[in-house]
Formats: sequence, C-alpha cells, structure tokens
Amino acid sequence: MDHSFTITTPRLSFGEGILGQAGAVAAAMGLRRVVLMTDVQLAALPPVAAVRQALERAGVEVLTYAEVEVEPTDRSFAAAASFLAAAGADGVVSVGGGSVIDTAKAANLYASWPAEFLDYVNAPIGRGRPVPGPLKPHIACPTTCGTGAEVTGIAIFDLLAMQAKTGIMSPRLVPDHALIDPAVTASLPRLVLAATALDAMCHALEAYTCRPVSSRGLPADPTLRPMTQGANPWSDLIAGEALRLVGRNFLPALADEGSLEARGRLLWAAALAGNAFGNAGCHIPHGMSYAVSGLVRDWRPEGYPPGPPLIPHGISVILGAPAVYRLIGPMAPERHLEAAGWLGAEVRGVPAGSAGEVLAARIVELMKAADLPSGLAAVGYGERDVPALTERALPQRRLLDNAPLDMTPEILANLYRESLNLW
Repeated sequence: MDHSFTITTPRLSFGEGILGQAGAVAAAMGLRRVVLMTDVQLAALPPVAAVRQALERAGVEVLTYAEVEVEPTDRSFAAAASFLAAAGADGVVSVGGGSVIDTAKAANLYASWPAEFLDYVNAPIGRGRPVPGPLKPHIACPTTCGTGAEVTGIAIFDLLAMQAKTGIMSPRLVPDHALIDPAVTASLPRLVLAATALDAMCHALEAYTCRPVSSRGLPADPTLRPMTQGANPWSDLIAGEALRLVGRNFLPALADEGSLEARGRLLWAAALAGNAFGNAGCHIPHGMSYAVSGLVRDWRPEGYPPGPPLIPHGISVILGAPAVYRLIGPMAPERHLEAAGWLGAEVRGVPAGSAGEVLAARIVELMKAADLPSGLAAVGYGERDVPALTERALPQRRLLDNAPLDMTPEILANLYRESLNLW
C-alpha cells in the first residue's frame, strides 16, 4: 500500500486590497500581454476594474474576454480557448468564481496544447490523456466563497452530449498565483454566498471522509500518483480548519451582509477546502451533483444572472450530502463527529452509531438557515428521475471510487431517493 503523499499547492496572497497587486505579480512573472477572463456580469463590477487598472499601471497590455458562461460547458471552454489562442498573450488572468477560473484553466490548456476535446477529459468519459507540458502563467482572482478553483488543478464543465458534469484534472492546471481579496465578497447576493460557502463545506467534508491514501496501491512510478490521492495528513489539517471557519462564520455572514469579516473568513475557508480536496479528492456528494446540474429542467435560483435553467453547483452538491453522511457516518464515526462539532453541532455524549445522523442534521440546519431548497423535489426532480440521475452519476468514477465504500447503482439510487425531500 502507498503510505506516502504528495502536496500540490500554488503561490497564494490573501488580504483586503490584494487585487491591486495584480500588476506587480504579472510583471514579476515577465508578462507583457495577458487575457483577462471574466463573465459579462462581473465585467462591469469593481473587482475586474481593480485588476485591469493594476495590470495597466504595471505596463501590462490587457485583452478582456467576458464571455465566460456561468456553469461552463465544453462549448464555452472551446470558445474561450479559441480566443486565447488567437490573442498572442503570454499569460492569463481570471477574475470570477469557479466558472471563470475553470474556464481560464481549460482555455490555457487547449490553447497551449491543442487536441481533440475529450483527449484531456477524465476517464472513462474522456481519454484522460496527461497534459504534455507547462501552460502559460495563470493568475487567479476568486470572487466567491466556495469553489476553491484558485488553488486546484481541476476544471469542471457540463458535457452537453451527456447532460452531466465532468472535468479535466492535472497539476499543470493549478494557477501559478492566487490573489484572494475579502473585499470581493461585499456584493455577493445572499443565495450566491450561501451556495458557494456550502460548496466549500462539502469540499472539506469530502476530503476529510474519503478513502485514506494508505488504502491505495503503490504506483509503479511515484510520479504517477494521482493528484486526488485520498485523505492524508495535509488534507486532514486544512479540511479541519476550513470546517471550523465555516462553522463559526456561515450564519454571521448570512445575518450581516455588510460585514466583510465573516465573509472574508469564508473566502479563506474556501481556499483551504479547495487545497484539501485538490490533494485528497471529493466523493459521493460531488459525484451525485453532476447529474443533478446536468438534467435540470426549468428551475432557476434568485441572485444569479438571467439565462437558461440552472441549479448552481453548490446547491446541487449540498442536496445530496445529508443522505450520504447518514450512510457513511458509521464507517468512520470519530471523523464524522469531529466534523459535526466543527460545524457547530452538539456532539458530547453522542454514540458512535449516530455520528452520520448528527452531521446530516447539522447540514440540514445550515441549509434551512440559508433558505435553500428542501431537497431534489424542490428543484424539479421526482421518483421518475431516479434512474436517469443514477445512470449519469455512475460514470463519475474519479469521485465515486474515492468514497469509503464500493458504490453500486442500487446505493446511488437510494441516495437520490432519500434526497428528494430532506425536511
């Protein structure tokens, strides 16, 4: 068995006003012409203006691409890659949430190393081809409290032909420098804040409760150890701190939308959780979520840009989480009780057999506090949809194989059923 682990992490700068240093960071990298990637909503907001002005003050030419789609697709990845390839830029700067940062990663990959689209997509959906070499320097500036995309080598998208999410994963996709500025959270709508923060919570929970690295076989070549290698001392450390930060700051951030202190701490939690799952991996809630997002019919949340039906990633993930932790809690009760306590649950005297139930109940309490949907039925799904959801989740082997039990179609179907109505 493999008792070693490898840490992948970018250079990271955190602090209010840090976006004003984007020009100095770019210049230190030797960048003279960059593509600034964002979406149409963010393009007119202060974070993008701050980054653009900082770059221009440093003498860096800026070409803006503001066509990133919220919840990107293979089609939108390809469009961004075409723009970057034609721009003649020597680097990319992303300003936005996970959709923007992941689009910049993928665009950088396909512009640098052109290939058929599925070549780099995770197997078994794609061919899982390794990234052949270095990419252009990438400076990532997150504007939400959840995805942790600024510190991971993972780019997630909707594969339109499958009506499900999948991704591309490589250490070469990790941004070179993350600039994390708490000031960007001031304008986040309440539901966006809640959904992204609960996504960060799920990242940390899944990294903390996935299969341990010691359960995996030793790779023939240590350089071939997967980036998401299982729970390890590094991921445990930062996942635990991320959960403590969410537990202390989630409700205050929702209650006082003008306070940067609680929101800034959630932003820091998101970066820690991103690095935790970027090195350990996620598991069942994320594996279930991709089908939930992909098969959406007509549901749309408040506070998100207008467009087609959408179940934001953080909502699709959290809807499956309570059922998952009820199932797996008894397999590692001490970890589940620790996590529940960090999130604010009372765990003194709780028997080991109730660990999963206590954690699930605390997750539901946080969902209720944020006025989130009460289950999959509330976003348009019913018993008739369980077979299709299960079928589309089963190919997510990168995630399902990281779970602490062997996943079967029957287990997945039951989890979807239990997630239809959470309260």
